[in-house]
This record gives sequence, C-alpha cells and structure tokens, in this order.
Amino acid sequence: MRRLFPPSAEDTGTAGLSPFEDRAWDLDELADAYAYPARPEQAGAGGGWLRANMVSSLDGAAYHDGRSRALSSDADMRIFGVLRGLADAVVVGAGTVRAEGYRPARAREAFAARRAALGQPPTPVIAVVSARLDLDFDRPLFTEALVPTILVTGAQAPADRLAAARAVGAEVVVAGEGARVDPARVVAALAGRGLTRLLTEGGPRLLGQFVAAGVLDELCLALAPLVTAGDAARIANGPGLAVPDRFSLTSVVEEEGFLFARYSRDRLG
Repeated sequence: MRRLFPPSAEDTGTAGLSPFEDRAWDLDELADAYAYPARPEQAGAGGGWLRANMVSSLDGAAYHDGRSRALSSDADMRIFGVLRGLADAVVVGAGTVRAEGYRPARAREAFAARRAALGQPPTPVIAVVSARLDLDFDRPLFTEALVPTILVTGAQAPADRLAAARAVGAEVVVAGEGARVDPARVVAALAGRGLTRLLTEGGPRLLGQFVAAGVLDELCLALAPLVTAGDAARIANGPGLAVPDRFSLTSVVEEEGFLFARYSRDRLG
C-alpha cells in the first residue's frame, strides 16, 4: 500500500510514512489515517459525524451479481474492518442486510484499547434503517450480537414487527413521523444515544437518501480496477440534488490498482 495524497507525512499526522512508499501498513497506522474528528459530536450535522464506506467499479457499479464483495480486495476488506473498528455504530439499510446476509460486528483485539479509551463497547452497534421492519429476527444479526442491534424506523412502524424485534432484544430508535424514516433525523437520533461516530455501508439507496438530506460528512470510496457494464446502481442512488454537493479530497492510497480515496465536507466554517 502506498500513499499518493497528500504527499507530506506531516499533513496527515502519520509521521514516519514516506510519500509513495509501497509497503504493508499495520492496523494501527490505518486506524490513525482514518481516525474520526477528535470531537465528532461537534463536527457533523445532527450531533454526529456520518462517514460512508463504499466500493465502485471503474464504470460506476456499486455491486456485481447483487453483492459488493465481487468488487472488493484484501486491502478493501482491511480498510472495511478498520472503519468498523473505529465506529460507534454501523448504519445500513434493510435491503442491504437481506442481500449481503449481514451478521453482527465482531470484537477484535486490535481495536480493544482504542475502543476502551473512547468509552465504546467492544463492537460497534449495527443500526438497521427500515420503515416496514421486513427482517428475519431469527438471524444471527439479532440473536448473536454482543451489543443489541438497533432498528431505526418511523413512529408508526408495524406493531407486530416491533413486538417481534423487541422479543429478540433489538432496540428501536424512532427517526421519522408516520410510517417512513426521515434520513435527515437518523444521525441526530443515534447521536442522542451517544452514537456519534457513524459509519454507513449503504446500500446505494440509503446513501442516496443521506446525500439528498445533506447529512453526509465524509465518503471513503474504494475504486476497483474492474469494469462490469450491466445496470447495477451507483453508490448513491435516488433523487438528485438541485445543486451538487462539493466535498474536498483528504487522502488517497493505492494497492494493487485499487484506489482508496477519502473525501470530507467542512461543516465548521
């Protein structure tokens, strides 16, 4: 893995990493490179910092044959694990939970000290955004989680599904009036529970809703050296913005042709 941007180690706070040097990075170096803002509760919209982690083919596909794993790599999975290791909560749409067979996050010794120092539980919470709660509550995501899985839903979610979720220990967070989830309220609703370092892994529809609501603070984008054609969705799919939202490039690293770019919005100015 080699860092392409910024060229100065001092600019990244990763002293000792020479620009363009191609070598293995350990998990601590990756964790430092992808650290959240020191005070995420003050930096982002709604009281938290919402980071997205997505992979795309060169021709813009967010997945192949229905799953994003086909576009991934070993380096992508290492970064995926680091981003999870830093987060308070992983925010994901119900469709992605079903398509990707989501399981609970696992505790990793490599992040235990960091998480303990920040007062985080051993693993991030998985927060599933779903209006209808059309989920299988017998799956390990709900029955084997070290910390209770959260369901983010509307105030009028189906009563029978709410009862089924609570019966397996899932917690419910309301972020919307009526039967729908308001994406603009998801960050604030989770931050209100002390979950300020947020990571969304999609899917494209959920990310599109966050973009449209103006609550996305950061995008970590893995660009795979693959072309797929087909009709797969882009990484953010949904209603377009009247005016494109501008993000600034923070860093780029490369491994085996994969580019791992990080973009952020300055909300402090």
